Order: sequence, then C-alpha cells, then structure tokens
Amino acid sequence: MNISLFIACFNDTLFPDTGKATVRLLERLGHRVDFPMEQTCCGQIHNNTGYQEEIIPLVKRFVDIFSDSEAVVAPSASCVAMIRDYYPKLAILSGDTDLMDRVDRLLPRIYELSQFLVSKLGVEDVGAYYPHRVTYHPTCHGTRMLHIGDAPLRLLRNVRGIDLVALPGAEECCGFGGTFALKNADTSMAMLTDKISAIKATGAEVCTAADNSCLMHIGGALNRQRSGVKVVHFAEILACMD
Repeated sequence: MNISLFIACFNDTLFPDTGKATVRLLERLGHRVDFPMEQTCCGQIHNNTGYQEEIIPLVKRFVDIFSDSEAVVAPSASCVAMIRDYYPKLAILSGDTDLMDRVDRLLPRIYELSQFLVSKLGVEDVGAYYPHRVTYHPTCHGTRMLHIGDAPLRLLRNVRGIDLVALPGAEECCGFGGTFALKNADTSMAMLTDKISAIKATGAEVCTAADNSCLMHIGGALNRQRSGVKVVHFAEILACMD
C-alpha cells in the first residue's frame, strides 16, 4: 500500500524520531511511505483557542495535499481526532460545498497509527524487540474522541522482550490538554502529580503513549523529579528490532 505520512507539526518540530520510527515500521511491513513536504499544522491549536474561521485555509490545504493519497497515517491520536471530528464541521462553517464533499471523501482514509495497523491491516505483531519494563498511558483524544481502544496495547503485548505493566487509573487525564495546561496551571499540575505517582508505582523504565504532547508533559515532570523513567512514543518501541 502507498501511505502518506502526516507527521503533525508538534512531532516534526520537537519529536522527529517518532516520524522516522513510523516510516521504518511501515516500510518494514512492506509499504511504501511518502512525505508530502507541503504539509503544515492540522489547526488543532487554533481550534482549541477559538479561531475556527482562521483554520479553514489549513483544512483546504490539508485536503489539497492529501486528497489523492491511498491512506494517510499519523503518529498522533490528537491530530487525527481533530481532523476526523472537526474538519466536517469546519467545512460546513466555510459554506464551501466542494470542500464539504472533499473532506467527506478523504476522512475514511485518515488513520492514527495503531488503528491503521490493527484495524486496517489486521497486524498486531510487527516483529519488534524492546527489553524494557513499560507502562502505557492512553491519552484523552485517543480514548475519548478517536476511540482507538486497546489497539496500542495489542501491538505492545506482542513486542518481544517487553515487560508491559498496567498503569493504575490509566484513563485519567495527565493534565496537559494543550492550552489547558497554560490557562489552568494549578489544576493541570495536580492532575499531572497523580499521573506521575501512578507511573512511578509501576516500577516502569518507560512510559509510552500515542501522543507526544502528553508524553512531553509527563516527561517534563519525570525529568524534574529525576525519576529515571523515560517517555517514548509507542511508534519508536514498535520500530525497534534489537
């Protein structure tokens, strides 16, 4: 299958290794991956702060870039949730009937990485090897908006050498929520404190998730506490062979 990688600007700017790992993984599974250089932000940041009309040019740009793709895969549950949930609404807001139609035709080909592997390809064992004690944090956008369910866990459970341990209160928010962490810093830090305590209680060496935004938030606290626990996007675990 020919796959277009939508890296998401957050990953492209701060976590490029996640995109590289996604390409290695998909190519190892026999797929051809292209990276449209014209891609930019999905508009989630604008949407979260109320600038909906200003996102419409980004929606049009995204559709123009990826409309001919056989499949568009992104290692970001939050960005895929943004596209699937809000792009139809933004197309309606634009009043552009052609854009509405093009969005509707493109959406079935947009996939978060774990959903693509498990639901589209029917793959749960990607041949990975990762000999570490790992716990998995299900992010809010992936869980509540995108409904990826246990797809990442099904993939992680088949990684050779891994010691996958359950995270207490796993589905509780880490407190990031994009601008929420800035506008409601005290509440965010209280939520993050609970999440960090749960992660440390597992004895894990690594905390993984489907969104680097949450991992950045969690990783910052783990690092400040000198906990010794790393954060690693699950794509990077699945891409490991030795």
